[in-house]
Amino acid sequence: MIDLYYWTTPNGHKITMFLEESGMPYRIIPVRIGQGEQFKPEFLAISPNNRIPAIVDQDPADGGAPISLFESGAILQYLAEKSGQFLPADLRGRAEVTQWLFWQMGGLGPMAGQNHHFSQYAPEKIAYAITRYVNETNRLYGVLDRRLAGRAYIAGDAYSIADMAAYPWIVPHEKQGQKLEDFPHLARWFASIAARPATQRAYARAAEINTEPTVSEEAKRMLFGQTAALKPL
Repeated sequence: MIDLYYWTTPNGHKITMFLEESGMPYRIIPVRIGQGEQFKPEFLAISPNNRIPAIVDQDPADGGAPISLFESGAILQYLAEKSGQFLPADLRGRAEVTQWLFWQMGGLGPMAGQNHHFSQYAPEKIAYAITRYVNETNRLYGVLDRRLAGRAYIAGDAYSIADMAAYPWIVPHEKQGQKLEDFPHLARWFASIAARPATQRAYARAAEINTEPTVSEEAKRMLFGQTAALKPL
């Protein structure tokens, strides 16, 4: 059994997408980040960066004590290795998937996240910051579009954890100031993943868990006022 500490963010969706695709048994433990539940000691014990998602594998392959992991990319890689799914066993195939997983973790996610922050949540609309991150998001969409030319999925013909990592960050493309029609290969890929039954189940779970997706002013303070003290200012 996988215990998934989760909230309905792009990084959270990555893991429910994998778990629904793989058929691995799991249970969701909601972490209401707008209410500060990420600062609870029991959560920090498994996710010292006080971010979701995190998992606890109650039945690791070595038969030992439960294993906890944080960081969505590490979780995807761990689950893929555990299940033997969505990560090729051969050297070259594994390298293809891994580099694009890291591309999402280091590029698409952080840049789109800053895009969201400055365009949607920042109390002061700073034109330079908005333009900077909208343009960088656009560049990264272009990288992905070119990569998908002539390929069904990011790493080739097979659906992989690289696709699961990238897809949730494309879902809010309109809020990111992007038009999918400008990226035909990406748009085709996006539609194919949206149509997968496991993707639809993962997002249905999100809708069941977070019934009030509006971000309140108090939630913004909780989310964007964090310091080294582990609690918002």
